[in-house]
Amino acid sequence: MLRVLRPEASRDWAVPAAGLEWSCWTTAGHVAHDLLAYSGQLAGEAESRYLRFDLSVSEDSTPSDVLDVVGMAGAILATVVSSADPSARAWHYGSTDPVGFAAMGVGETLVHTFDIAEGLGLAWQAPSDLCLFVLDRLFPGWPAGHPADVLLWSTGRRPLGDAAALAEWVWKAAL
Repeated sequence: MLRVLRPEASRDWAVPAAGLEWSCWTTAGHVAHDLLAYSGQLAGEAESRYLRFDLSVSEDSTPSDVLDVVGMAGAILATVVSSADPSARAWHYGSTDPVGFAAMGVGETLVHTFDIAEGLGLAWQAPSDLCLFVLDRLFPGWPAGHPADVLLWSTGRRPLGDAAALAEWVWKAAL
């Protein structure tokens, strides 16, 4: 996300992110929030509920500032996941392991980078290896196709071949 979007930080991020009601700025803030929330769930080993906290990015933050917050939240999630005992579990629609939280963090980052890039008029395709990691962990039994296209279809962003875009979807992170 940072590599793709930082060069675009001087643009108007008040424009809508593709397919969302949020602006590009708000979408990036949402990614930071989710990465930090996943970190908190796993670090706190909250096994039966969501921890009651929130991340708020200052409204006067520039797109570059928001990307800095995304980078910070991603670094925290990476640290928490890498230091967690593999048997650790925390709540996200059920009992989820560290790999599940890592996959959700990667998935959030990939799909919302796509949303923001498209909202800013940029052509971008997520790396296949990262898409495969997300698909294998969070979307078991995913259909055939290019991994980036399948991830976008799996998250309701576009059709896949003759299959219409999904109206509803959910990560299958719980074990």
